[in-house]
Amino acid sequence: MNGRERILTALEVREPDRVPLYIHGINEESIIGIGKRVTDGLPDPKQFYDMTEPERLKLVDALFLIHEEFGVDGMTSFEINQLRDLDATHAEDDWHVVYERSPHGLPVVCGHPIEDAAALDLYTAPEPRREHLLLLDLARERFQGEKALFWLMRGAFVLSWRLAGMSNLMIQMHEDPGFVHRIAEMTTVFNLKMLELLAEAGLDVLVIEDDIADTKTTLISPRHFCEFVNPYNRRLVDRAHELGLKVVRHSDGNLWKLMDTLLDSGYDGLNPLEPQAGMTMERVKAYCGDRLCLLGNIDCAELLPNGTPEQVDAAVRRAITDGGQGGGLIICSSNSLHPGVDPDNCIAMFHATRKYGAYEKN
Repeated sequence: MNGRERILTALEVREPDRVPLYIHGINEESIIGIGKRVTDGLPDPKQFYDMTEPERLKLVDALFLIHEEFGVDGMTSFEINQLRDLDATHAEDDWHVVYERSPHGLPVVCGHPIEDAAALDLYTAPEPRREHLLLLDLARERFQGEKALFWLMRGAFVLSWRLAGMSNLMIQMHEDPGFVHRIAEMTTVFNLKMLELLAEAGLDVLVIEDDIADTKTTLISPRHFCEFVNPYNRRLVDRAHELGLKVVRHSDGNLWKLMDTLLDSGYDGLNPLEPQAGMTMERVKAYCGDRLCLLGNIDCAELLPNGTPEQVDAAVRRAITDGGQGGGLIICSSNSLHPGVDPDNCIAMFHATRKYGAYEKN
């Protein structure tokens, strides 16, 4: 099997030839740290927006090389370089959400354009832009069907709170629920349009990235989740399936209060299974591993930054033992490969997946 076939088989909860390997997300610094093991000429660690055009091209090439050299079976794409600078430290996106730049990772949302119904009345949503699919196009041309192509799409909850503010959105769920529904509808219409572009561009797997929990519990009640979030994301699931795509639900945190709702929503996979939040591989596999594929669970909070390659090797072996039976397992970290991870530990995760992941031939 090639990587694409391996990923799609696992997402159907069947056994491929071996457990697939995947990188959900990876930061510039980690691309450079791991990439230096396979290529020369990479820049010193810095954010993408601070790089020259040749440095950006080299970074993307290093990302592709990592997938090729270490046998990563799926490639994640997302919008790159879509923010417009407002000043030396702030930028905004097409939604007019304002971000504060950070030298250590993702920019932080700090400005929300829609605080109330009056502001929403005057607001015009953007249209999806085909040029934002550049990374997906480059990956498709590079891998030629050998690896599964994933896309990270922000879901209804994340897009809504970015537009309205987290605390304000939660207050409005009580004081003006119609306002919350209007924002969720607007973002879903945008995402459905984007989904058509993605399918035309050759996407294999849609990842609905909609963080809804911390390590202890959900950020909103299950009742509010079922009213204001899940129906909108489920429309994306249904349309993606109509277009022949697989769909993975991404959320950090403790999802146990929402698990039955998520299972009934038709997702093909669940990611990233954060172990510190009670989402252990053994427990999740026993609960629902026959209904959807499990992606993740290799701890990126403590193990990948501070552990040893030997400890990473053991963790991967345990995850495969706990979650691999019958298929439906894809190994990746419990979130992104962020600036704090040790490149040697990441490489140990890659090697261990190949070392322990083979299924016995019938």
